[in-house]
Amino acid sequence: MTPLIDKNTRLVVQGITGSAGAFHAKNCMDFGTNVVAGVTPGKGGQLFEGKVPVFDTVAEAKKATDCNASMIFVPPPFAADAIMEAADAGVKLIVCITEGIPVQDMQKVKTFLKDKDVTLIGPNCPGIVNPSANCKIGIMPAYIFKPGRIGIVSRSGTLTYEVTNMGLGQSMCIGIGGDPVHGMTQQQAVQFFTEDPNTDAFIMIGEIGGSEEEEAAEWIKNNCKKPVAAFIAGATAPKGRRMGHAGAIVAGGKGTAAAKQEALKNAGIVVAKTPAQMGAALAEAMKNCMKKMPVEKITVKEIVAECGTTRQTFYRNFQDKYDLSQILLHGKNLL
Repeated sequence: MTPLIDKNTRLVVQGITGSAGAFHAKNCMDFGTNVVAGVTPGKGGQLFEGKVPVFDTVAEAKKATDCNASMIFVPPPFAADAIMEAADAGVKLIVCITEGIPVQDMQKVKTFLKDKDVTLIGPNCPGIVNPSANCKIGIMPAYIFKPGRIGIVSRSGTLTYEVTNMGLGQSMCIGIGGDPVHGMTQQQAVQFFTEDPNTDAFIMIGEIGGSEEEEAAEWIKNNCKKPVAAFIAGATAPKGRRMGHAGAIVAGGKGTAAAKQEALKNAGIVVAKTPAQMGAALAEAMKNCMKKMPVEKITVKEIVAECGTTRQTFYRNFQDKYDLSQILLHGKNLL
Protein backbone atom coordinates (compact mmCIF):
# COMPACT_ATOMS: atom_id res chain seq x y z
CA MET A 1 0.00 0.00 0.00
CA THR A 2 1.33 3.45 -0.94
CA PRO A 3 1.88 5.74 2.09
CA LEU A 4 0.00 9.03 2.12
CA ILE A 5 3.32 10.85 2.55
CA ASP A 6 6.91 9.63 2.47
CA LYS A 7 10.34 10.52 1.12
CA ASN A 8 8.83 10.81 -2.36
CA THR A 9 6.44 13.58 -1.34
CA ARG A 10 7.01 16.82 -3.26
CA LEU A 11 5.19 19.63 -1.47
CA VAL A 12 3.82 22.90 -2.78
CA VAL A 13 2.71 25.45 -0.16
CA GLN A 14 -0.21 27.65 -1.15
CA GLY A 15 0.11 30.90 0.76
CA ILE A 16 3.83 30.44 1.38
CA THR A 17 4.57 34.19 1.54
CA GLY A 18 2.08 34.86 4.35
CA SER A 19 3.26 34.85 7.95
CA ALA A 20 1.64 31.52 8.90
CA GLY A 21 2.48 29.86 5.61
CA ALA A 22 6.12 30.96 5.75
CA PHE A 23 6.56 29.91 9.38
CA HIS A 24 5.17 26.41 8.94
CA ALA A 25 6.69 25.85 5.51
CA LYS A 26 10.11 26.43 7.05
CA ASN A 27 9.30 24.07 9.93
CA CYS A 28 8.32 21.37 7.44
CA MET A 29 11.56 21.91 5.57
CA ASP A 30 13.59 21.73 8.78
CA PHE A 31 11.96 18.38 9.59
CA GLY A 32 12.98 17.01 6.22
CA THR A 33 9.92 17.55 4.04
CA ASN A 34 10.80 18.17 0.40
CA VAL A 35 9.16 21.56 -0.25
CA VAL A 36 9.61 22.13 -3.98
CA ALA A 37 7.37 25.14 -4.61
CA GLY A 38 5.21 27.88 -3.17
CA VAL A 39 2.19 29.66 -4.63
CA THR A 40 1.05 33.22 -4.02
CA PRO A 41 -0.80 35.04 -6.83
CA GLY A 42 1.15 38.10 -7.95
CA LYS A 43 4.43 37.01 -6.33
CA GLY A 44 5.65 34.55 -8.91
CA GLY A 45 9.38 34.66 -9.52
CA GLN A 46 10.38 35.11 -5.88
CA LEU A 47 12.40 32.57 -3.88
CA PHE A 48 11.35 31.39 -0.43
CA GLU A 49 14.30 30.90 1.92
CA GLY A 50 16.51 31.59 -1.05
CA LYS A 51 15.79 28.28 -2.77
CA VAL A 52 12.07 27.44 -3.10
CA PRO A 53 10.55 29.01 -6.23
CA VAL A 54 7.26 30.88 -5.84
CA PHE A 55 4.65 30.70 -8.61
CA ASP A 56 1.44 32.60 -9.37
CA THR A 57 -0.66 29.43 -9.81
CA VAL A 58 -0.58 25.78 -8.74
CA ALA A 59 -0.72 24.75 -12.42
CA GLU A 60 2.57 26.57 -13.03
CA ALA A 61 4.11 24.99 -9.93
CA LYS A 62 2.94 21.53 -10.97
CA LYS A 63 4.39 21.90 -14.47
CA ALA A 64 7.75 23.17 -13.21
CA THR A 65 8.29 20.95 -10.16
CA ASP A 66 5.93 17.96 -10.49
CA CYS A 67 4.64 18.59 -6.95
CA ASN A 68 2.31 15.83 -5.72
CA ALA A 69 1.07 17.29 -2.42
CA SER A 70 -0.18 20.67 -1.28
CA MET A 71 -0.34 22.45 2.07
CA ILE A 72 -2.82 25.33 2.17
CA PHE A 73 -2.46 28.47 4.29
CA VAL A 74 -4.94 30.67 2.48
CA PRO A 75 -7.47 33.00 4.22
CA PRO A 76 -10.95 31.44 4.69
CA PRO A 77 -12.76 33.40 1.93
CA PHE A 78 -10.32 32.03 -0.67
CA ALA A 79 -9.36 28.64 0.77
CA ALA A 80 -12.05 26.62 -1.01
CA ASP A 81 -10.88 27.98 -4.36
CA ALA A 82 -7.30 27.10 -3.37
CA ILE A 83 -8.34 23.47 -2.72
CA MET A 84 -10.08 23.22 -6.07
CA GLU A 85 -7.17 24.89 -7.86
CA ALA A 86 -4.73 22.29 -6.47
CA ALA A 87 -7.03 19.42 -7.42
CA ASP A 88 -7.56 20.81 -10.91
CA ALA A 89 -3.78 21.06 -11.37
CA GLY A 90 -3.39 17.34 -10.66
CA VAL A 91 -2.09 17.42 -7.08
CA LYS A 92 -3.00 14.09 -5.44
CA LEU A 93 -2.84 14.99 -1.73
CA ILE A 94 -4.21 18.28 -0.40
CA VAL A 95 -3.85 19.25 3.25
CA CYS A 96 -5.86 22.35 4.13
CA ILE A 97 -4.91 23.92 7.46
CA THR A 98 -7.20 26.95 7.13
CA GLU A 99 -9.86 27.35 9.83
CA GLY A 100 -13.19 29.12 9.33
CA ILE A 101 -14.03 28.14 5.75
CA PRO A 102 -17.80 28.60 5.24
CA VAL A 103 -19.71 25.30 5.18
CA GLN A 104 -21.35 26.26 1.90
CA ASP A 105 -17.92 26.68 0.31
CA MET A 106 -16.80 23.25 1.52
CA GLN A 107 -19.95 21.65 0.13
CA LYS A 108 -18.93 22.98 -3.29
CA VAL A 109 -15.44 21.56 -2.76
CA LYS A 110 -16.79 18.12 -1.89
CA THR A 111 -18.89 18.10 -5.04
CA PHE A 112 -15.93 19.26 -7.13
CA LEU A 113 -13.64 16.53 -5.75
CA LYS A 114 -16.20 13.73 -6.00
CA ASP A 115 -14.92 12.30 -9.28
CA LYS A 116 -11.26 13.25 -8.91
CA ASP A 117 -8.36 11.07 -7.78
CA VAL A 118 -7.55 13.37 -4.88
CA THR A 119 -7.21 12.89 -1.13
CA LEU A 120 -8.19 15.94 0.94
CA ILE A 121 -7.23 16.20 4.60
CA GLY A 122 -8.93 19.02 6.48
CA PRO A 123 -9.78 21.84 6.50
CA ASN A 124 -9.23 23.11 10.04
CA CYS A 125 -6.75 20.33 10.71
CA PRO A 126 -3.21 20.03 12.14
CA GLY A 127 -2.00 18.00 9.16
CA ILE A 128 -0.19 14.69 8.72
CA VAL A 129 3.19 13.35 9.86
CA ASN A 130 5.27 10.33 8.83
CA PRO A 131 8.12 10.26 11.39
CA SER A 132 10.13 7.46 9.76
CA ALA A 133 10.25 9.39 6.46
CA ASN A 134 10.96 12.74 8.14
CA CYS A 135 7.98 14.15 6.28
CA LYS A 136 5.26 16.35 7.70
CA ILE A 137 2.61 18.53 6.16
CA GLY A 138 0.95 20.85 8.64
CA ILE A 139 1.42 22.60 11.94
CA MET A 140 2.18 19.73 14.33
CA PRO A 141 5.51 20.23 16.15
CA ALA A 142 7.98 17.72 14.73
CA TYR A 143 9.97 17.13 17.92
CA ILE A 144 7.14 15.24 19.66
CA PHE A 145 7.07 12.43 17.08
CA LYS A 146 9.34 9.43 16.67
CA PRO A 147 9.36 6.50 14.24
CA GLY A 148 7.33 3.45 15.20
CA ARG A 149 4.39 1.27 14.23
CA ILE A 150 1.38 2.88 15.96
CA GLY A 151 -1.09 4.85 13.85
CA ILE A 152 -3.05 7.84 15.11
CA VAL A 153 -6.12 9.44 13.57
CA SER A 154 -7.75 12.36 15.32
CA ARG A 155 -10.29 15.11 14.88
CA SER A 156 -8.36 17.06 17.52
CA GLY A 157 -4.87 18.38 16.96
CA THR A 158 -4.06 18.85 20.63
CA LEU A 159 -5.11 15.33 21.57
CA THR A 160 -2.93 14.00 18.76
CA TYR A 161 -0.01 15.55 20.59
CA GLU A 162 -1.09 13.89 23.85
CA VAL A 163 -0.86 10.42 22.33
CA THR A 164 2.77 10.93 21.38
CA ASN A 165 3.63 11.15 25.10
CA MET A 166 2.87 7.43 25.55
CA GLY A 167 6.39 6.44 24.55
CA LEU A 168 5.25 4.49 21.48
CA GLY A 169 6.61 5.43 18.08
CA GLN A 170 4.22 6.31 15.28
CA SER A 171 3.87 4.98 11.74
CA MET A 172 1.63 7.89 10.71
CA CYS A 173 -0.35 10.60 12.49
CA ILE A 174 -3.36 12.03 10.65
CA GLY A 175 -5.31 15.01 11.91
CA ILE A 176 -8.50 14.97 9.86
CA GLY A 177 -9.94 18.22 11.25
CA GLY A 178 -13.02 19.22 13.18
CA ASP A 179 -15.20 21.01 10.63
CA PRO A 180 -18.63 19.54 9.84
CA VAL A 181 -17.75 19.23 6.12
CA HIS A 182 -14.23 17.99 5.50
CA GLY A 183 -12.13 15.59 3.44
CA MET A 184 -10.77 12.32 4.84
CA THR A 185 -13.17 10.73 7.33
CA GLN A 186 -12.49 8.60 10.38
CA GLN A 187 -13.53 5.50 8.43
CA GLN A 188 -11.18 6.28 5.54
CA ALA A 189 -8.28 6.82 7.95
CA VAL A 190 -9.13 3.60 9.79
CA GLN A 191 -9.17 1.72 6.49
CA PHE A 192 -5.77 3.15 5.62
CA PHE A 193 -4.24 1.97 8.91
CA THR A 194 -5.89 -1.44 8.63
CA GLU A 195 -4.28 -2.00 5.23
CA ASP A 196 -0.97 -0.29 6.03
CA PRO A 197 1.83 -2.88 6.51
CA ASN A 198 3.82 -0.37 8.57
CA THR A 199 1.08 -0.06 11.23
CA ASP A 200 0.61 -2.73 13.93
CA ALA A 201 -2.14 -1.03 15.93
CA PHE A 202 -3.84 2.34 15.97
CA ILE A 203 -5.69 4.86 18.08
CA MET A 204 -8.80 6.70 16.95
CA ILE A 205 -9.52 10.02 18.67
CA GLY A 206 -13.00 11.34 18.07
CA GLU A 207 -15.28 13.94 19.55
CA ILE A 208 -18.95 14.71 19.90
CA GLY A 209 -21.00 15.64 16.86
CA GLY A 210 -21.71 13.84 13.62
CA SER A 211 -21.62 10.07 13.10
CA GLU A 212 -18.12 9.40 11.78
CA GLU A 213 -16.97 7.48 14.83
CA GLU A 214 -20.01 5.18 14.71
CA GLU A 215 -19.44 4.52 11.00
CA ALA A 216 -15.76 3.80 11.60
CA ALA A 217 -16.64 1.46 14.45
CA GLU A 218 -18.98 -0.53 12.22
CA TRP A 219 -16.28 -0.83 9.57
CA ILE A 220 -13.71 -1.97 12.14
CA LYS A 221 -16.12 -4.57 13.49
CA ASN A 222 -16.48 -6.16 10.06
CA ASN A 223 -13.04 -5.65 8.55
CA CYS A 224 -10.22 -4.99 11.02
CA LYS A 225 -8.20 -7.51 13.05
CA LYS A 226 -5.59 -5.07 14.30
CA PRO A 227 -5.72 -3.79 17.90
CA VAL A 228 -7.68 -0.54 18.13
CA ALA A 229 -8.14 1.88 21.02
CA ALA A 230 -10.23 5.04 21.06
CA PHE A 231 -11.10 8.16 22.99
CA ILE A 232 -14.09 10.47 22.57
CA ALA A 233 -13.65 14.10 23.59
CA GLY A 234 -16.51 16.31 24.75
CA ALA A 235 -18.29 13.93 27.13
CA THR A 236 -19.23 16.80 29.46
CA ALA A 237 -20.33 19.23 26.74
CA PRO A 238 -23.90 20.56 27.13
CA LYS A 239 -26.28 19.59 24.33
CA GLY A 240 -26.60 22.22 21.61
CA ARG A 241 -23.41 24.05 22.58
CA ARG A 242 -20.47 24.02 20.18
CA MET A 243 -17.25 23.01 21.89
CA GLY A 244 -14.19 24.31 20.03
CA HIS A 245 -14.52 22.75 16.59
CA ALA A 246 -17.41 23.75 14.36
CA GLY A 247 -18.42 20.10 14.02
CA ALA A 248 -18.25 19.35 17.74
CA ILE A 249 -21.87 19.86 18.62
CA VAL A 250 -24.63 17.50 19.71
CA ALA A 251 -27.76 18.23 17.70
CA GLY A 252 -31.08 16.43 17.54
CA GLY A 253 -29.97 13.95 20.16
CA LYS A 254 -27.31 12.55 17.81
CA GLY A 255 -23.55 12.57 18.12
CA THR A 256 -23.36 12.23 21.89
CA ALA A 257 -20.22 10.93 23.57
CA ALA A 258 -22.20 8.10 25.18
CA ALA A 259 -23.58 6.90 21.85
CA LYS A 260 -20.15 6.96 20.26
CA GLN A 261 -18.51 5.14 23.16
CA GLU A 262 -21.20 2.45 23.03
CA ALA A 263 -20.74 1.95 19.29
CA LEU A 264 -16.97 1.65 19.71
CA LYS A 265 -17.27 -0.87 22.54
CA ASN A 266 -19.77 -2.95 20.55
CA ALA A 267 -17.15 -3.16 17.81
CA GLY A 268 -14.60 -4.59 20.23
CA ILE A 269 -12.62 -1.36 20.51
CA VAL A 270 -11.11 -0.50 23.89
CA VAL A 271 -12.31 2.98 24.87
CA ALA A 272 -10.23 5.19 27.16
CA LYS A 273 -12.09 7.41 29.61
CA THR A 274 -9.41 10.10 29.59
CA PRO A 275 -6.55 11.03 27.25
CA ALA A 276 -4.08 9.84 29.89
CA GLN A 277 -5.50 6.31 29.61
CA MET A 278 -5.07 5.94 25.84
CA GLY A 279 -1.75 4.12 26.18
CA ALA A 280 -3.21 1.61 28.61
CA ALA A 281 -6.25 1.19 26.36
CA LEU A 282 -4.03 0.33 23.42
CA ALA A 283 -2.09 -2.22 25.47
CA GLU A 284 -5.40 -3.81 26.52
CA ALA A 285 -6.53 -3.93 22.89
CA MET A 286 -3.36 -5.80 21.95
CA LYS A 287 -3.92 -8.32 24.73
CA ASN A 288 -7.52 -8.79 23.65
CA CYS A 289 -6.34 -9.73 20.17
CA MET A 290 -4.33 -12.58 21.64
CA LYS A 291 -7.19 -13.77 23.83
CA LYS A 292 -9.32 -14.32 20.73
CA MET A 293 -6.91 -16.91 19.37
CA PRO A 294 -8.54 -20.36 19.36
CA VAL A 295 -5.49 -22.38 20.36
CA GLU A 296 -4.13 -23.08 23.84
CA LYS A 297 -0.52 -23.13 22.74
CA ILE A 298 0.53 -20.36 20.41
CA THR A 299 3.73 -19.23 18.79
CA VAL A 300 4.96 -15.74 18.13
CA LYS A 301 4.36 -16.38 14.43
CA GLU A 302 0.68 -17.14 15.09
CA ILE A 303 0.33 -14.06 17.29
CA VAL A 304 1.82 -11.93 14.56
CA ALA A 305 -0.60 -13.33 12.00
CA GLU A 306 -3.67 -12.95 14.20
CA CYS A 307 -2.98 -9.50 15.63
CA GLY A 308 -1.51 -7.89 12.53
CA THR A 309 1.58 -6.96 14.53
CA THR A 310 5.30 -7.70 14.17
CA ARG A 311 7.75 -9.72 16.22
CA GLN A 312 9.48 -6.54 17.36
CA THR A 313 6.24 -5.02 18.62
CA PHE A 314 5.27 -8.29 20.34
CA TYR A 315 8.57 -8.56 22.18
CA ARG A 316 8.55 -4.88 23.12
CA ASN A 317 5.07 -5.00 24.65
CA PHE A 318 4.96 -8.44 26.28
CA GLN A 319 8.39 -9.96 26.80
CA ASP A 320 9.06 -7.61 29.70
CA LYS A 321 6.05 -9.11 31.54
CA TYR A 322 6.48 -12.82 30.77
CA ASP A 323 9.42 -15.05 29.99
CA LEU A 324 9.36 -15.84 26.27
CA SER A 325 9.30 -19.60 26.95
CA GLN A 326 6.16 -19.17 29.06
CA ILE A 327 4.48 -17.22 26.27
CA LEU A 328 5.31 -19.84 23.68
CA LEU A 329 4.11 -22.71 25.91
CA HIS A 330 1.03 -21.20 27.47
CA GLY A 331 0.05 -18.41 25.11
CA LYS A 332 -3.35 -16.93 25.75
CA ASN A 333 -3.70 -18.49 29.22
CA LEU A 334 -1.24 -15.88 30.47
CA LEU A 335 -3.33 -12.96 29.25
